[in-house]
Amino acid sequence: MKTGLRPLLALFLLPLAVFAAEARKPNILLIVGDDIGYGDLSCYGGKDVATPNLDAIAAAGIRFTSGYVMAPVCGPSRVAILTGRYPSQILPYAGNPAHGSEAGLPREHRLISDLLKAAGYRTGALGKWHLGEAAGFEPQARGFDSFYGFLGGMHDYTQAADKQWGPIMRGREPGELKQYLTYALADEAASFIQAKDPKPFFLYLAFNANHTPLQAPEELLAKTAHLPTPMRQKNAAMTLALDEAVGRVMRSLRDSGQEENTLVVFISDNGAALIKGSAENGGSNAPLRGSKIECWEGGIRIPFFAQWKGRIAGGRTTDEPVCSLDLLPTLLAAAESPLPAGQKTDGHDLLPWLSQQTPFPDRGVLCWKLYDNNFAIREGDMKFVHVGKTSGLFNVRKDPSETNDLAEARPILARQLEAKWKEWNKLRLAQK
Repeated sequence: MKTGLRPLLALFLLPLAVFAAEARKPNILLIVGDDIGYGDLSCYGGKDVATPNLDAIAAAGIRFTSGYVMAPVCGPSRVAILTGRYPSQILPYAGNPAHGSEAGLPREHRLISDLLKAAGYRTGALGKWHLGEAAGFEPQARGFDSFYGFLGGMHDYTQAADKQWGPIMRGREPGELKQYLTYALADEAASFIQAKDPKPFFLYLAFNANHTPLQAPEELLAKTAHLPTPMRQKNAAMTLALDEAVGRVMRSLRDSGQEENTLVVFISDNGAALIKGSAENGGSNAPLRGSKIECWEGGIRIPFFAQWKGRIAGGRTTDEPVCSLDLLPTLLAAAESPLPAGQKTDGHDLLPWLSQQTPFPDRGVLCWKLYDNNFAIREGDMKFVHVGKTSGLFNVRKDPSETNDLAEARPILARQLEAKWKEWNKLRLAQK
C-alpha cells in the first residue's frame, strides 16, 4: 500500500471502529406494567389466562419471586424505578401528584435517562409518565430524546383526547391514537428499536395496562367470558393484550438482530388494585395479602424478571429480595457507565450477582412509607408492617401471604424493627 493512502484509510476506518465499540454496549429495554398483580401472569402461578410472551422473558433469564417496588402506588413507585432513590424521602408530596397541579419529581434528582443519555445512549419514553405534568417535568426535560404517551396517572385506551386526564402527547404536542393504546405503544416501541442509529438505546416502555379504565378489545373479551365477574373478565383481557404487545416488541428485537445485545427488564409498578375507590381493576395478588395502596406484600411484591442472553444465565428463579432501587445502579453497570460523583442511590448494583460472579449483596433493611400509618420494613426474612390500625411481624420468606403474625411470639424483634423504621424515617426526613 502506498504510504500516502494509509492516513486516508485510517480516517475512513476510524468511524467504523467507533461504531463497533459503541455497538458493543448493550441496549436496555425497561418494560413497566401498571397495577399488574403477583398472580396475574402465568409465570407467577396465574391460572385465568396464559401469558407466553412475558413468560418467555422470565424463562430466558432470571425471575425474582421476592421482587419489590418501593411504593404501593403508581407515581412514587416510578420515582424509585427511574432514580434509584426512596420516593417518600425525595418527594415533596405524599402519594401521587395531583392531576393538573404544579407538583412533580424535583428537578435536582437525575433519572436513569439523564445518566444514560450522558453516556451516549439514545433514549425514549413511551406510555405513562406520572412524574409531573407542568413544564419542566415532562420526559424530554428529564433526559429522554423522544416521548409518546400521556403525562398523568391514567388514560382512555381508545381516545387520544381524554377529557379527564388530558391528551396523548407526542413530544410536547398533542398526538394521535389510531388503535388500542396498548398496541399503539408496542408499535411505537418497535419503531424506536428498529431505527437506524449507531447509538445503543435505552427505552422506557411504561404500559398503562392494567390500570383503569377497564377497556379491552372485543376479540379478547370473548376469550375471557368464562371468568366469574365482568371486572375480572376485562382485567384478564387486558392482560392478554399486554402479553401480545410485549410479544410484538420482543419480535422487533429479534428481527433487528438486537436481542442478544439487549438487557430486558419487566416490572410492575405495584400490585393489583383490589380496594374500592383505589382504581379497582379486578387483578390478582394471589397468594399475597393486601392490595395496591397498602404496604402488605400484595401492594409491593410484584412480577419482576430480566433477561440478557449471553450475560445472564437463563432458566433461573431466586427468592432473594431485589427491588426497584437496584435498577439504576445495575443498568448503569450494564452500560459500563460509573455512577457520577454526587449521584446518590439507595439500591445495589446486582450485575455481579446476576452474572454469577459474586454472592447476593448484603441487603440491609428495606423500608416503605406511603403515609405515617402505612409503612413497612424488611430485614433478612422478617418484615414488620403497619397498615391503618393493623400491624404485625411476619417471616415473609416462609410466609409470603402474611397469615402467621409472630409479633406476640417475638415482641422484642417486632419493637426493634419498628424502631429501625422510625430511625430510618427520621434520618431521611432530616436529609430532605
